[in-house]
Amino acid sequence: MRTKQTFISKEQIAEIAQKYPTPFHLYDEKGIREKARALNEAFSWTEKHGGFREYFAVKATPNPHIMRILMEEGCGFDCSSYTELLLSESLGAKCGDIIFSSNQTPDEDFLFAHKLGVHINLDDFTHIEILDKLLEDKGGIPETVFCRYNPGGEFRIRQDSNVMDTPGEAKYGFTKEQLFEGYRLLQSKGAKKFGIHAFLASNTNTNEYYPELARILFETIAELKEQTGISLSYVNLSGGVGVAYRPEETPNNIYAIGQGVQKAFERVLVPAGMGNVAIMSELGRFMLAEHGCLVTRAIREKHIYKEYIGVDACAVNLMRPAIYGAYHHITVAGKENEAAVHKYDIAGGLCENNDKFAIDRMLPKIDMGDFLIIHDTGAHGFSMGYNYNGKLRSAELLLKADGSVKLIRRAETPADYFATLEV
Repeated sequence: MRTKQTFISKEQIAEIAQKYPTPFHLYDEKGIREKARALNEAFSWTEKHGGFREYFAVKATPNPHIMRILMEEGCGFDCSSYTELLLSESLGAKCGDIIFSSNQTPDEDFLFAHKLGVHINLDDFTHIEILDKLLEDKGGIPETVFCRYNPGGEFRIRQDSNVMDTPGEAKYGFTKEQLFEGYRLLQSKGAKKFGIHAFLASNTNTNEYYPELARILFETIAELKEQTGISLSYVNLSGGVGVAYRPEETPNNIYAIGQGVQKAFERVLVPAGMGNVAIMSELGRFMLAEHGCLVTRAIREKHIYKEYIGVDACAVNLMRPAIYGAYHHITVAGKENEAAVHKYDIAGGLCENNDKFAIDRMLPKIDMGDFLIIHDTGAHGFSMGYNYNGKLRSAELLLKADGSVKLIRRAETPADYFATLEV
């Protein structure tokens, strides 16, 4: 069985904790940079076509220090709200550096996205007229527009695959009929360059997802060109490429994924005379999850009908186990080589019974004061935090490539909690 490797040792954690008390989220700069470079290399074949760019999904880890690292590696940003646009703009991202993919979008968000000159990805057919009216005195529909496609029904890579989702149940995107009519309408309103975007399955652990999604989108835009004469400039594969949360799972191979997309591109788009289409991705989890962890300390133990270990983190710091029943591997720092012969529930202190990071997990014996490393929290970890029970969100730290540690978000204080209240 594979084991989960940590990028931080017990000795390093102990030293960090003297300055920054647990719990805290910790990110690995070296790993982040290596992942971005591998992604770009896997899609380097696009250089003889329309090119490739990753637009990091800001929602996954909205920290400017992390985002700046990704900018330095050539990434743009996928934003879904006014605030994420502001955050990206504050780093110097502009125009083509940002794609705005939103749904149920407020007017002010559309207007700000247009002001920044970013690529707007429309989620619904009705948004065409809404955007046109909003921008009536500002030049009208932008020259470049994306549309989000929802093919409906059930998506499955192959009949025997356990990778499936139900786009028809999702609230996002245009139907195929709406999509084709939408591009015609956008063209009539002055748009000149078009992109397509789709997200059909979440956190897939297979090298086949992106190639299959690419095939669907490539065939769709080839048909669009044949029927309407409209040729698209961009295909955005969005996110959905997952990570191996469990040690027994085989991680995705981004090079195999890139080769699969290339085969679909050469089989569908090149013969259709569309070999200059640019490829985009909006990966969040794949880019960051493995390169972050939540470090917490065992502070209580309880022996009733089950064996509990209470830690100083809770669902405020990592919601995924509580709301999804998601698995996150746990390492007891310094006991990596000890036998996992004790069965524990690892619990936080919220007044909610689902506030557990693990249930019936076999681990080495845990003593009070032990550090627990909760793996793969670099995406959708801190960013999903909240303040239930008056709990305060933890610090975020960056393990830099030179081995030093930098505070990139301080821990909240009671003053932060009360700052928006009239007391």
